[in-house]
Amino acid sequence: MSEVELVLAALLFAVAVLYSSVGHAGASGYIAAMALLNFAPEQMRPTALALNLLVGGIGLFRFWRGGYVRWRNVLPFVLASAPAAFFAAQVKLPKESYSILLGIVLLVAAFGVFRSASRAETTDTQDAGRRVPWLAGLLVGAAIGVLSGLTGTGGAIFLTPLLLFAHWMPTREASGTSVAFVWINSLTGLAGLMHASGTLPTALPVWLAAVAVGALIGTQLGLKWLPVKGLRYALGVVLLIAAGKLLFA
Repeated sequence: MSEVELVLAALLFAVAVLYSSVGHAGASGYIAAMALLNFAPEQMRPTALALNLLVGGIGLFRFWRGGYVRWRNVLPFVLASAPAAFFAAQVKLPKESYSILLGIVLLVAAFGVFRSASRAETTDTQDAGRRVPWLAGLLVGAAIGVLSGLTGTGGAIFLTPLLLFAHWMPTREASGTSVAFVWINSLTGLAGLMHASGTLPTALPVWLAAVAVGALIGTQLGLKWLPVKGLRYALGVVLLIAAGKLLFA
């Protein structure tokens, strides 16, 4: 294994720790790390989604065991997003077509999350037990599914802040919902990408091991060690990283 591939393994580990703590699987961070090290573009999206599947699977299991995944609230998003992500993953668009707009959206969302952090405990109490409206959930799921397929991400960077801003659920439940959403989206997105002849690198098993360890640490942070306020700050950092990747990569 080359030195560059080992450096990437360390970067992927760090991304998995941070992202999995807020119910994300890290695809946007993985893509940023691979772009930084000049990996081939045709390998970046399928590799990111493959890593997402493992990290998202670990996160889904742990957040579900912790009681933070309500399938009734996950279902509207997934039903619309899964087919949208599958077909959108097969579309090739120039990066400039969506990167600037999505980067600005995530930048605004990051500042919104930072501003809401101080009120997190109060709003979480008020938002507990709410149900996602079916029509709104289907529309949001379809839109995020398209963005997920086009950008090679699982979609959680778009879903989590929306769940919090809409007051559909408290912070940890938003993380659990997002990780369920991202796992299913990553599965269908990877299937669509491989169908369109994506390739996976030979070093993938080492990178999978690195992100698995990172996911175990990160989910422990999200479930037990970080307070709700800290989780929102961590989410804000994740959104800023994703925005920076889209705007400047």
